[in-house]
Amino acid sequence: MAEAVPVRCPACLRENGYAAPVFPCACGSPVVPPLDLAAPPVPLTHRTWSETWVAVRCTACGRVSEWPHPELGCASCGTVVRIPVHPVEPETGRGPGPGITPGSGVRDGLPPRPGVRGDAREAGPGWPGMAGAPGTPGRDGSARGAGAAGSAPAPVPGQPSAAPVPRPAFRPVTIRTARDAVAAAALYLRWLGFQDVRQPDGRPIPSAAVDLRAPGLVAQVDPTTAPAGLRAVECVWLNGLTASATSVYFALAGYTEDARSRADDLGIPLFVMDLTGMPQPVNDPADRLVNSGA
Repeated sequence: MAEAVPVRCPACLRENGYAAPVFPCACGSPVVPPLDLAAPPVPLTHRTWSETWVAVRCTACGRVSEWPHPELGCASCGTVVRIPVHPVEPETGRGPGPGITPGSGVRDGLPPRPGVRGDAREAGPGWPGMAGAPGTPGRDGSARGAGAAGSAPAPVPGQPSAAPVPRPAFRPVTIRTARDAVAAAALYLRWLGFQDVRQPDGRPIPSAAVDLRAPGLVAQVDPTTAPAGLRAVECVWLNGLTASATSVYFALAGYTEDARSRADDLGIPLFVMDLTGMPQPVNDPADRLVNSGA
């Protein structure tokens, strides 16, 4: 797993711990975007397709592929920032690299964006450092879960049983569409322990939040590029209150300050998702839900 580094939010100046995601190259080697920590992070106010992907060279085989650009949601103010990455340097004495052939119609000399090959979804459970694996830094930069340190020790006869075995590493789904965002949130809720999470049958409307339901759960997923506001948080709280269920909110673009404050008052867990499909908690109720599960 990539080492956690401090990233300062340009809005509130708080430092957040961040570990770069690890992606699987087609050759089988791990690929980590080289973060440019000398450049300031850029607040993300509008998403474009071309800017959400970054070219990264595999150090093992030299292949250049595109992966989701590293992003981080500030734990203090909810601002989503894009972390700069060093550009791909041309290699001397090497050809165009695996998967790149002249005249193949490859865009800008790069292979197609992650799809059938090179997709993070193909990573098996043995991939170290995949986003969401145990030991992934939390909002305060500390490691989550104990799975990265090995299996739990066997209980000693005559003594109380040890803590429950930690959940296995969460395997995210790369987000390219609104439907992917809903699927990633549903998978994460199941990973937390909610049973029978139901997704809408129709295609999500890009301008509206999408409901997810399970016994004892009411969740909303906002796949838009605008920060979720106060009204959205209050609506999911009212829906949960009516159903006597836990309310949870997922957003791609973070939350407004009013929404964050209101969610803290109401005890609503808020999560922000990057394009790797790994939700990150952005308030204390979300941290408690991750630690305790459903």
